[in-house]
Amino acid sequence: MYKNHQIGVVIPAYKAEKHIQAVIVGLPEWIDQIIIIDDCCPDKTGNYVLENFQDDSRIKVEFNKTNEGVGGATVAGYKKGLELGCDIIVKMDSDDQMDPSYIDTLLNPIVNGEAGYSKGNRFVDFKALRSMPRIRLMGNSALSFMVKAASGYWNMMDPTNGYTAISHIALKKLNLDGISKRFFFESDMLINLNIQNTVVSNVPIPARYGDETSSLSIWNTAFKFPPRLLRGAIKRFFFKYLIYDFNMASVYTLIGFPLLLWGIGYGLFKWIQNYYLGLETPAGTVMLSVLPLILGTQFLLAAINIDIESTPGKQKK
Repeated sequence: MYKNHQIGVVIPAYKAEKHIQAVIVGLPEWIDQIIIIDDCCPDKTGNYVLENFQDDSRIKVEFNKTNEGVGGATVAGYKKGLELGCDIIVKMDSDDQMDPSYIDTLLNPIVNGEAGYSKGNRFVDFKALRSMPRIRLMGNSALSFMVKAASGYWNMMDPTNGYTAISHIALKKLNLDGISKRFFFESDMLINLNIQNTVVSNVPIPARYGDETSSLSIWNTAFKFPPRLLRGAIKRFFFKYLIYDFNMASVYTLIGFPLLLWGIGYGLFKWIQNYYLGLETPAGTVMLSVLPLILGTQFLLAAINIDIESTPGKQKK
C-alpha cells in the first residue's frame, strides 16, 4: 500500500510475451494489484504470465474474447481495478518503454489531492527527447497541439503519452463504455475528463525505446485522428459550454463560427463567380466577405483565450 492508498497497475497486452516479464519484474513491491489484460493475444501473453508468475498473488489476468485495442483493454483493466477496490490505477504499456521507477512520481499529484489524473511527459528532458525516434517526435508534436485544442488541456506538453494514473473518483465519473477503444483512447480520455472538469497533472517522465515494434501506423494516425479530434472538440463544446455552462466563450463561438464560415464561403463563391464572368469584384462585395471573416476570427480567438484560462486547475495556480 502506497501512503494509505491501494494501488493497481493495468497492463494491456498484445503480442507482448517478449517484454511482459521485464515489465512485471520491474514493478515495485508496494503495488497492490497487477492486472494484465490479454487482448486476444496470438502469442498467448496471458497464459505466459499465469505459467511464470504463479507465486505472485497480486497478479490478475483477464482475457478479452476479441481484440479491442489498447483502449478496450485498458477499460477492461480499469473496471477490474475498481472491482478490486483500487484507489488509484496506473496504466502502463507492455513493451517496457515505461520506467516503473517513476510510478511514485506519477502517483504523487493524485495522492496529494492536486489532480485526479496524471500523465507522463516525455518532452521535458532534452536527453529523453534525443532518445525518441525523430519521426515519432515530429508526429507527436503536431498531434499534441491538435489534442490540446480538442481536449482543452492547453497545459499538456505530451497529451498522447500512455503512462498515466487516475483516481477511482475521477474514473467513476466517466462513461468508460463510451470512450474510444483503440489508439484514440488517450486523447478521448482527456476530452471526457475535461468535460468532467478533472484536473490533469503533467509529470516529467522520460520514455525508453528499445527493439519494440509499434502497431500504430503514422499514416493512419494522420488521416484518422483529425476527424475524431474534431468530433471530440464539438462534443466537449456542446457539454461544457452549452449544457453544463453557458458563458462568453459560448457566445463568442456561436457568433464567430457562422461569421467565419460566411466570410470564407461567400468570398470563395463571389471570387469564382466573378472570375468566370470576367468581372472585377466590387469593394462592397469584398467587404461583405472580409469583415465577417475578420470579426469571426476575432470572436473565435476570444473564445479560445477563455478556454485556455478555463483549463481545469489553472485557476488554482
